[in-house]
Amino acid sequence: MEVKIGIQNVAREIVFESDEDAETVTKAVSEALASGGVLSLSDVKGRSVIIPAAVLGYVEVGPEEQRRVGFGAL
Repeated sequence: MEVKIGIQNVAREIVFESDEDAETVTKAVSEALASGGVLSLSDVKGRSVIIPAAVLGYVEVGPEEQRRVGFGAL
């Protein structure tokens, strides 16, 4: 699924594909905001995205993406 994260006072958003489901991402964001710690997520390539919860502007969790078939799969 696609995850978009907006950072306060930064024009560009962080966009990445994650293997985690929407519930897991939402729970991680809620826990990071409640504790004031960091939000730590991983993308489909195994890279980690670590953001201090204090600077989060928004987190947008996209729908589960089905496999694309045809010319649009490129």
